[in-house]
Amino acid sequence: MLQSQLFTKTSKDTPKDEVSRNAQLLVRAGFIKKEMAGVYSYLPLGLRVLRKIETIIRDEMNKIGGQEILMPVFHPKENWEKTGRWDTMDDLYKVVDKSAREIALGATHEEIVVPLAKQFISSYKDLPLYTYQIQNKFRMELRAKSGILRGREFMMKDLYSFHIDEKDLDTYYEKAILAYKNIFHSAGIGEKTFLTFASGGSFSKYSHEFQTLADAGEDIIHICDPCNIAINEEIIEEQNECPICGGSNFRKEKAIETGNIFKLKTKFSAPFDLSYKDEKGDNHLVIMGCYGIGLGRLMGAVTEVLADKKGLVWPKAIAPFSVHILSLNQDGEALKIYNALTEKGIEVLLDDRDLRAGEKFADADLIGIPIRVVVSPKSLDAGGVEVRRRNEDESRIISAQALMGFVEE
Repeated sequence: MLQSQLFTKTSKDTPKDEVSRNAQLLVRAGFIKKEMAGVYSYLPLGLRVLRKIETIIRDEMNKIGGQEILMPVFHPKENWEKTGRWDTMDDLYKVVDKSAREIALGATHEEIVVPLAKQFISSYKDLPLYTYQIQNKFRMELRAKSGILRGREFMMKDLYSFHIDEKDLDTYYEKAILAYKNIFHSAGIGEKTFLTFASGGSFSKYSHEFQTLADAGEDIIHICDPCNIAINEEIIEEQNECPICGGSNFRKEKAIETGNIFKLKTKFSAPFDLSYKDEKGDNHLVIMGCYGIGLGRLMGAVTEVLADKKGLVWPKAIAPFSVHILSLNQDGEALKIYNALTEKGIEVLLDDRDLRAGEKFADADLIGIPIRVVVSPKSLDAGGVEVRRRNEDESRIISAQALMGFVEE
């Protein structure tokens, strides 16, 4: 893409109504625009990042047998009354149409997916079943001050698994944990993200969160370094020993919750009588698990963890482009390199704007594309182009012919 044709622009000024670092940087860099508290538009650069996160998540869910569907945003009130959550879920948006029919806006989808699964599950031969969606959710968040980390409308992947017994659920649960670790590793924050034991509420001893260390984190976790797991602050008093090794030497850190998984068991299958017949013809309630991850929240967490004083720093797998070419009065040569890279399937943003070099350098650092290539009279006289990785301080001159290998490496 030619940067001169990108309809968004960067800004030197920090937005006055944003207090979170992720929102400040993403707005300044032209990735998102705030519409109201907790609600953002994703602009071309931001949407490219979001779609790449979506692809990573979809690939991992497909690898563990997930079948993708798309469920509605409007939910019948009676479904939520069956589970008892119509009156108990404080952040549920409720709307009334002209016929006085009350409807819930989807905050989560157990009330839809369970009646849906009931249409297709009747025998043990129909199980296990794993289905997921990637879709916008709506929650009446009163503390929408954390940018895209905590929104009122946000994109989420929610997977639901259906099993004949708890043993089968446990087996799949471990597969989901590995899939989540792969997602965070691909997004560049795997080393800072910990599987965290949290209270399971009324249906399990534990649920599990994935918590990413960050100064902007609203949660406190206690890390057992030898086991590479953590315990949420809310259960540390009742669980003051590591569930893995039994030790009690924890490291206390602030963290962002970037994913969660639950063993639902029969909490939602029971209200809808979602059951199956075994080999003898006896009925049993279906055992369930659920697995959620917010795409925007993950994008915001990456921003909080990896950004530096100059701006965003994107890992290659989710960067809006792989290479940012800056033309300094060498548009013809820069365009040749741009065409050569794009013909090889490499995503390139070419800064062909009529701006001073300092402005282009500042914008490149703010946008945070992994590799910067400067084409200038100085670099050409030195034998090629100047290249620098966004997360490194030093640049070097390489030949235009060697650039392809550098990028692929």
